[in-house]
Amino acid sequence: AVAAHTSPARGGLCVFAMLETPPGFPFEDIKREDIEVGEVIGRGTFGVVYKAKWKGKDVAIKTIESEDERTAFIVERRQLSRVNHPNIVKLYGSCDSPVGLVMEYAEGGSLYNVLHGAEPLAQYTASHAMSWCLQCAKGVAYLHAMKPKALIHRDLKPPNLLLVACGTVLKICDFGTACDIQTHMTNNKGSAAWMAPEVFEGSNYSEKCDVFSWGIILWEVITRRKPFDEIGGSAFCIMWAVHRGTRPPMIRDVPPTLESLMTRCWDKEPSQRPPMEEVKNTMGGLMKYFPGSEEPLQLPHQYSGNRSGSSSGTSTGEWPPQQSPQTPLLQNPHVGPTNGVDSSIPMAYLTLDHQLQPLAPCPNSKESMAVFEQHCRMAQEYLKIQTEITLLAHRKTELISELQQDERETQNATRLAQDHCQLLEDNRGLSDYYQGLKSQSQQQQSQQQQSQQQQNQQQQNQHH
Repeated sequence: AVAAHTSPARGGLCVFAMLETPPGFPFEDIKREDIEVGEVIGRGTFGVVYKAKWKGKDVAIKTIESEDERTAFIVERRQLSRVNHPNIVKLYGSCDSPVGLVMEYAEGGSLYNVLHGAEPLAQYTASHAMSWCLQCAKGVAYLHAMKPKALIHRDLKPPNLLLVACGTVLKICDFGTACDIQTHMTNNKGSAAWMAPEVFEGSNYSEKCDVFSWGIILWEVITRRKPFDEIGGSAFCIMWAVHRGTRPPMIRDVPPTLESLMTRCWDKEPSQRPPMEEVKNTMGGLMKYFPGSEEPLQLPHQYSGNRSGSSSGTSTGEWPPQQSPQTPLLQNPHVGPTNGVDSSIPMAYLTLDHQLQPLAPCPNSKESMAVFEQHCRMAQEYLKIQTEITLLAHRKTELISELQQDERETQNATRLAQDHCQLLEDNRGLSDYYQGLKSQSQQQQSQQQQSQQQQNQQQQNQHH
């Protein structure tokens, strides 16, 4: 189920080529003529996704646009062919012309669209939110328990979590990022808000990077807010903030067990994060306090009637008033400050050193508000420059490394050229030596023949 959830795909080129079937991972080879391809419904980390019909049922077929995407395609096919879990998208098979993966179709689209899509938004309850997170934890725990080693998703985020069964069943998709980290970082610039710091820092990382992403997702579905949306700017601004220790603000009145689990999951140190099996068990224990998760969710494209004039509810009146995108789902909807910092200070400036953070203004004083606004603008510019400095320093390190590599390659080339010249000279010397030995050998053979002839002549004379 690659979804009708991502941005519309560009018209793409399908590669007509044969692919080797990974040994040991059986799945069905599907003939192109057995598939009735429909409209484009989106795109994943790689490839264009089409809705299609196969054996009378709706499927999603994911095709690659160029040879550059072949590696990610093979990776996703190999990973999906290894797994079998109700919370992971099912792979039916692959076809060769065009190259494509045939997967189950998620009629509900992505969790991201349910949370932040266009009006009218789907209405969901805390029970739905908890159930989605539990199902995600179950799927990831299954991946982490695989043998001989854990399978790491690396790109857990709501756009890669799909909904079926009227929004009550969640499935994990998009395994094409399970490849080398450079490819991952290049293809997933939109994943910064959910990415563990050790991943974008280039450190060694384990399956605990998925645990970090899960913690951010839990906060997101409870608050129905985009993580780090206050920071704005590029993905690098979010990465810099996360590197500095910034996390989403705490949710006031959230159950302590849930808050503790969430903050442990996004701990800076991977070793301090709980294993996904523990996350799954904790969420399973909490679900008894959140009944009703099996109630169907009315998804946006299922709304009926005239949409004009209102986006606050459904035409059937079956649901409570439309929940605000900024309203958390648990008890008191107020999102409180983080680490005791005044919540009137924009989130972006909490990444600054304490002495540089703007002080909260006096709302009744125009002068105080003006100073505050000026301070905020200066802080924003400072943050921008600091980010640029960090990126330039990182680029400088990369360039120095590339220069050193070039110097090493130049030295190696020079040494190889010298070795080549020396070998040519040695070869000439050996050739001359060989010719001398050959000449000496011929002279000795000639002398031996002459000596032999003289001996034969003497023997003949003595005989006569």
